[in-house]
Amino acid sequence: MSHTLGIRQAQKQKTRQALLDAALGLLEDQSLSSLGLREVTRAVGVAPTAFYRHFRSTADLGVALVEEALGSLHPMIATTVSGGGDSEDRIVRAVDLIARHVQAQPAHVRFIARERHGGVQPVRDAIRDQLARFAEEVRDALAEQPESEGWGEEDLLMLAGLYVDQMLVTASQFMETLDATEAERERVAHLATRRMRLIVIGRRNWLG
Repeated sequence: MSHTLGIRQAQKQKTRQALLDAALGLLEDQSLSSLGLREVTRAVGVAPTAFYRHFRSTADLGVALVEEALGSLHPMIATTVSGGGDSEDRIVRAVDLIARHVQAQPAHVRFIARERHGGVQPVRDAIRDQLARFAEEVRDALAEQPESEGWGEEDLLMLAGLYVDQMLVTASQFMETLDATEAERERVAHLATRRMRLIVIGRRNWLG
């Protein structure tokens, strides 16, 4: 009996993932607000009623995509800030990690960039909550650095927000260069590096 339940659970998870993957593919050329569940189920080859065994609505599916796209990034974000080396090393590491993530997961990055200010409120809220978590995690990592001596929690959170916002901007700009030349990608990396250096310079002088 337990073996049968295990097979059913595995099949259910497989169908759920297939729905997520199909939706992500369909969202390459449209926003979530225009996506119909019948489009998704047709792409997977299941009946529309099967959709509701996994998600309450397309908005619910969108929230699941947010978790899939951003949930696994928390360790990476923390690594870019708390890893070894000086500020220049951390900047170079952050830009490189962002570039590699965009190359590996372009559909996820495109989805977040589009839906962050899209028309589906629960998805916007889910993205906002994930970004707030990123900012809090970056704040905690920054607080461990000697450069943060004398900084209050509010200012550290503001600084963390600047880093997170810049990471998002950098990811969006790398997205635009997926089919561009290596020179164009290097230009984006150079600009992102300079912007992060500017944040570092502002940090050094904030309490002055």
